Amino acid sequence: MRAARLIKMVLLLQARPSMTGAELARELEVSERTVTRDAAALSEAGVPVYADRGRAGGYRLIGGYRTRLTGLGRTEAEALFLSGVPSALREMGLADAASAARLKVSAALLPELRDASHTVAQRFHLDAPGWWQEPQTPALLPDVADAVWDDRRLAVRYRRRDTEVERELEPYGLVLKAGVWYLAARAGAAAGSQGDFRVYRVDRLAAVGPAPGGDRFRRDEAFDLPAFWEERAAQFARSILREEVTLRLTPEGARGLPYVTDRTAAEDAVRSAGEPDGEGRITITLPVESAEVAYGQLLALGPEAEVLAPPELRERFAAAARRMTDLYA
Repeated sequence: MRAARLIKMVLLLQARPSMTGAELARELEVSERTVTRDAAALSEAGVPVYADRGRAGGYRLIGGYRTRLTGLGRTEAEALFLSGVPSALREMGLADAASAARLKVSAALLPELRDASHTVAQRFHLDAPGWWQEPQTPALLPDVADAVWDDRRLAVRYRRRDTEVERELEPYGLVLKAGVWYLAARAGAAAGSQGDFRVYRVDRLAAVGPAPGGDRFRRDEAFDLPAFWEERAAQFARSILREEVTLRLTPEGARGLPYVTDRTAAEDAVRSAGEPDGEGRITITLPVESAEVAYGQLLALGPEAEVLAPPELRERFAAAARRMTDLYA
């Protein structure tokens, strides 16, 4: 696999002005001694890799050297075209730019690989929205996406319940989750380094415009959008499960519980249950959003789940059972 590693090394040096031996070793997952040997091999092959000595030294390409993408194999080329999300690009107003980029990449590939975009499109398709949802693109999404790309401050009006609030935001990134667009942004009276990172639903933005305090902002290079979203999503999932219900479940009810309520909470509750009783049922304590929400969810399990507590929820299920009995008597 040395050839693939050498190609990756050239591409890394094309993307950055200079890299130290340690940085290249981390990226390539090899030793610094191997990096030295690889650089010498590239130089012998005609690739102008130059090594600067000393504490501030490193490796760089000289003479504006660029390589074409002729080193891509079929699997790599198809993975490249698979990495796009056409519907998301279209909603952000980037469909034309993405199309032009795909054409340029195709033109740079070897002739036998130029059908990669077609072969992938006929084998994989991403449909982001959930079932039974009519996807709607937020009207202001293209404007927000432009600001994210350009690191440009925004002044926004945001709908919160029955009121609108004004915020000055530094838009760091966009996330598409189950067909809903979210904006990760640093907020504050003057934004800046003291602002907090928060999440805003893009479809609740009533107005978007340039911020009066300045056009562009300096990004916090330590900000990691995937890690930030994973943490906030987990916090949100935990925060909405404010109440608890106690259930007795048949084996079938235990298997079906993750499909009608929060999967993680259900699986954790079932795992922590004690031994089954004489009828094979287990008793669990399940975190839920509210008794109202739990009523609608647990009805789907029918006789496979018995509500033990809270008493008012148990009585509601008992009343529903009586109505069902009268209905089918």
